[in-house]
Parts: sequence; C-alpha cells; structure tokens
Amino acid sequence: PSNTGAGYVIRRILRRAVRYYFSYLDYKQPLLHQLVPVIAEQFRTVFPELNEQLAFVSRVIREEEESFLRTLDRGLGRIDTLVSRGHISGAEAFELYDTYGFPFDLSQLIASEHKLAIDEAEFRAEMQKQKDLGRADRQVDASDWVTVSESNQNSLFVGYDFLETQSNILRYRHVKAKGKESYQLVLDRTPFYAESGGQVGDTGLLVMGDQRIRILDTKKENDLIVHYAERLPEQVGGEWTAKVDGTRRTHTAVHHSATHLLHAALRQVLGTHVAQKGSLVNAEYLRFDFSHFARMTDEEIARVEHLVNEKIRENIPVVIKQLPKEEALKLGAMALFGEKYGDTVRVVTMDPNYSVELCGGTHIGATGELGFFKITSEASSQAGVRRIEAVCGLAAELYLNEQLRQLNAIKEALQPAKEPLKGIASLKEENAALGKQVEKFQQAQINALRDSLLQQQEAVNGAAFIGAVVSVGSADALKKLAFDLKSGLANAALVLAANIDGKASVAIAFDDALVSSKGLDAGALIKQVVAPLIKGGGGGQKGL
Repeated sequence: PSNTGAGYVIRRILRRAVRYYFSYLDYKQPLLHQLVPVIAEQFRTVFPELNEQLAFVSRVIREEEESFLRTLDRGLGRIDTLVSRGHISGAEAFELYDTYGFPFDLSQLIASEHKLAIDEAEFRAEMQKQKDLGRADRQVDASDWVTVSESNQNSLFVGYDFLETQSNILRYRHVKAKGKESYQLVLDRTPFYAESGGQVGDTGLLVMGDQRIRILDTKKENDLIVHYAERLPEQVGGEWTAKVDGTRRTHTAVHHSATHLLHAALRQVLGTHVAQKGSLVNAEYLRFDFSHFARMTDEEIARVEHLVNEKIRENIPVVIKQLPKEEALKLGAMALFGEKYGDTVRVVTMDPNYSVELCGGTHIGATGELGFFKITSEASSQAGVRRIEAVCGLAAELYLNEQLRQLNAIKEALQPAKEPLKGIASLKEENAALGKQVEKFQQAQINALRDSLLQQQEAVNGAAFIGAVVSVGSADALKKLAFDLKSGLANAALVLAANIDGKASVAIAFDDALVSSKGLDAGALIKQVVAPLIKGGGGGQKGL
C-alpha cells in the first residue's frame, strides 16, 4: 500500500474494508490480515507465491489496518458532523483525506449512503493547491543562461578518478531561491559529483591565480552538471582549477559504501522482502529507508550491526565495473525500483556472495576504510517503511565519544552511586513511589468532587442530572470522576467539563437504564455535538 500508483489502489480497497467492519460489524481491531491464510489456500494453484510470502503479506495488511484505525474513529466523527449538516464540500472531503487518511472514494461512498454528493472537481482543486504550495517552496528564480564558450555545452565528469582537474566555464546564470542568491556554473570538465541516488553533491573551490570561488553544491539539471557558486568570477573566461573538498567526499563515500553493506545485512536478518525505498548519504551520517512492517527489535539491530562490522573487518575490496544491464542483472545485482538505467550500468560489488548493486555513487576502495558502523536510530518513515540512521568512520568515533561523555555526566550526577544502572533504578523506584502518592492525592480530590457534586443533582424527566465545570488535572481524571459518579448514582445523566492545559475537555455519562429506555448515546453526543463546538475530537461508548 502507498499513496501513488497501484499501491494506492490497494490502500483504497483495504481502507474501504476496514471502515466496513469498523462501522457495520462493530469490530475495532485489525481483522483482514487474519483472512490471508484462507485466501492463500483458496488461490494456492493460481498464486503460489502467496503461501511463500504468507507472513509478509499478513504483516503488510495488518500494518495498513492499524495505521487507518488510529484515525478512523475521529474521521468518522468528523464526517458524521458534516452529514448531519446535510452537505460535504470538496474542500471538506480533502480535509478528510489529508487529516484522517480517507480516500476520496470512501468519503464519496459514505456520502452516497446518506444521499449526499461531493464536488469532486473542488476536491481535485484542493489537491492541486497543496501540490502547488509544495512547488512554490522549492521554486528557483533563475535568469537566462549566459554562454561563455560555444565549443561544448555538456560537462565531462571525471570525479570517479580525480578530485582536481583543469576546467573552463561554458555558461553561467544568476539564481535566487528561498531568499538566497548564488550563481550556477557549467564546466567543460568537472570532478564535482552531482547530487544523485541519495548522495549529496560535492563542494569545493574554483581557483585561478588569486581568485578563489567557493562551490556550495553540485546538482544535475537534465544532462548538465550544475555547480552552485557563492559569487560570479571576475573573469569567467580562461582555465580554472576545479578542486573537490576531498575530506568531505571521503566521509560521504564511507557512508555510501556503508548503505550497501547495511542493505545486504537487512535482507539477511529481516528477509528478502527488504528493498531500499530512499536514502540520504553525506559526510555526517547516512539515512536508509527500507520496506519492512514492524519495528526492529534490539536483537535484530544488534545482528545487523554485527554483520556490517564483520564485513568491515574482512576488508573486502570494493570492485566497480561497467557492464551491460542484462549481464549485471544476471549476476544478481540489486536495482532500485523506479530508477531508470541505461543499457550499460555501473556495478558496485562488495563480495559477489554478499552485496552486488547498480550504483552511480562514489565509494571507498575496501570495506576496512569504513572503520566502524553504528546504528543511531530506527523508526517508522511511513506506513510499511522503516528508517535507519547510522554513522561510520570519524562520524562513528565522534558519536561514541559523545555517548561516553553523556554516560560519564550521568555517573557524576548519580554520585555517590558507584554503578549508574543501580543509581537509575533507585531513582525510578523513588519516582514510582512519588507517582503512587500523586495518584492517592488525585483520588482524594476526585472523591471530594464526587461528594460535592452528588449534592447538586437535579431530577429531570426521571433522571438524576448533574452538570458542572470542575477543576481536575487531566482528561483521565475527568473520565474517572464521571465513572465514579455514574457508579454511585441511580439513573445518572452527567455532563462534566474542565479546562485542561488551556483546552476544553468534556465527559458525558448515562446510566445503563437510561441508555436502554431512552435510547441515549453519550459517545455519539460527544462526537456529533460537543466535538465540533470545541473544535476537537472524541467518542466513546453509549454509557460514557
């Protein structure tokens, strides 16, 4: 499931089904993934791969269900409010899509169930407006190119073999982006790597005599390699020495090679369903997004780190070859889904039995140059995609030194405790004891409020009604107060409100007898009446 292409069709189907069992079967937990074994068995002769990837497919569907269930209840509350008003605009349908994850066709289906229609053209216009805003943030105001030399208008990249070369400026232009001004230069020969495949562009210098022009970034624009210079040279003609910042390039190459080792390790530890979904590689760290549908355990992270560091200690030569694409794929080279490749591809190998990938980035000569690999974080990037951040080489050394500095500071703070873990455990015990005291105080406060409110009850149409604004410290305390009052009062009908951290919180409760005899529904009242008034969300059961 994804937000584009065929993946979005799958997402729309799954979310429509989730809404059905949530609303009509009153089933509030992931359900569809439990049906995967049954479907796989029915279609075993047509789609045998379903049984081969049974656990994986189940995890994918469960992750999608859990993701939508997190916002579904609030989204349905919002759409109920719109339906009760008798109109859902295209802009409001876009809000349901953008805020609650409702595909347009799902909102359209719910609207049709209530004999309402949604203006699809307005929805599409809102979608386009959001895209246009995103483009405006990235917009670059560029003047026309000024041609210096007509001899050749394309750059020859020599940066795989050289970090310094003699170059001539072919063309330049003035650009302004996000309030900053710079100049873009195109050279006839360049050692500067242009941002591509997740690897950042090179920085460095252009030097001619006493003139030194800083190159701030390098990017691709169609077939051009564009250098972002801090200023325009006084003399654009003549031969310049183009120098890449070698230290920065080396640290970046270290992290790029590390992504290849990491990718292979993840596939060994987690399974062959792992595929690269994005990356960022620079001199400070690497970021690697990959398909996986559960948080990695501490043990899995440790196994991945160990495997990568094992390959680093083996000091495997990094072999780079240009091969016909078909030949490279026959060798088992990993290609990025959605990436466009020519007939001839660049193949980067770190042990033919471990890591073979198609890659145009810069790399070190042998894995031993990575020094040490350490994962610094693992988290969700989006539904079905996990993100790892990691460091290698000097960056890993700096990271570990900082961790040790913090550990030593903790040890100092815990003096006279000799062992930090025991000191922390002692603090946790003290905190737990204080927490229990706070709970006792809060319960005493709730008891006092309950007793006071019981004196304020009024008889209204056969119900014992209490309506009040109360002073409590949390939404949980408000809910507990409502529950205690309801439990101790026959035919209770309660409306309690509180100001909690500057926001309105409301609890409604009805005795079960009133729910049955008068058809009252506290959850529906909160969702359809109260939530829109206080611009919030909410819901619950009929009694509370």
